[in-house]
Amino acid sequence: MTCDLDLPRFFADFGEVTTVAIPAPRVADFVALTKPRIVGFIVLTAVAGLWVAPGAPPLAVLLHLVIGTGLVAAGTCALNQVVERDVDGLMHRTVRRPLPAGRIPVATATAFAWLLALTGIAYLYATINVTTAGLAALTLVSYVYLYTPLKRHTSLATLVGALPGALPILGGWTATGAPITIGALALFWTLFLWQLPHFLALAWLYREDYARAGLRMLSVEHADHRVTFRQAALYAAALLPVSLVPAVVGITGTFYFVGAVALGVWLLVASMRAMLTADVARAARRLFLTSVIYLPLLLLLMVLNARP
Repeated sequence: MTCDLDLPRFFADFGEVTTVAIPAPRVADFVALTKPRIVGFIVLTAVAGLWVAPGAPPLAVLLHLVIGTGLVAAGTCALNQVVERDVDGLMHRTVRRPLPAGRIPVATATAFAWLLALTGIAYLYATINVTTAGLAALTLVSYVYLYTPLKRHTSLATLVGALPGALPILGGWTATGAPITIGALALFWTLFLWQLPHFLALAWLYREDYARAGLRMLSVEHADHRVTFRQAALYAAALLPVSLVPAVVGITGTFYFVGAVALGVWLLVASMRAMLTADVARAARRLFLTSVIYLPLLLLLMVLNARP
């Protein structure tokens, strides 16, 4: 149920103050606050980083990474909703979220988010190492307190937002105790570059919502779709050679190399079609779907063809 006000209601006819009981937030609302699908995706990238890193960590390290990364990611997503509750209330696709809908008090959501995030960082520090915990903390800070406010001021925020999105795979790598090498950086930049066509397609599809909320997106600032999807194509073109570096430096084998080429060309073609087509909405949806399929398949190839 939704409460419009978290205050006593006054009934003058009775000459007294009557307190209206507010239903406790549902468990489902707290789950929605954490964006579980995004959390699952973040955990997947961290596990992939762990799997392809040098060495063979015990199963316990994998479990600790999943738990700690999941907690930090859930807390970060919840904090993001706290900070953006006013913006979410202005957009059609987010207005039903727990905070703009009034189903969870802001103070409760804030405490819940910090509890998850700080517990996750402390857990990673205690069970894995300080580097992985530090990368998780950097993910939180850069996403909530750098990327999120920047969206109101500049379309370059999209580039900044790709930083916290790429850090979890690096945290998975460092969980093994391995140093950050060219291979690790290749994983980071692969994740970084993939996010840009992915988000540019999403931003075009929801450009009216973003404009209504006052967010500065490339698709909002430029009505010509070619501006947005030219950028998507450039990032997809840069992603293709970067995604091949793991095979070049010996992290993965030939099977991954061939698959990464095929997937990279597929994403690049989808980006170019969106730039050149007259049916922009359809092409944008196709590019978004392509990007959603691209990364899990790339990570799967990476894991299956990882070299000891």
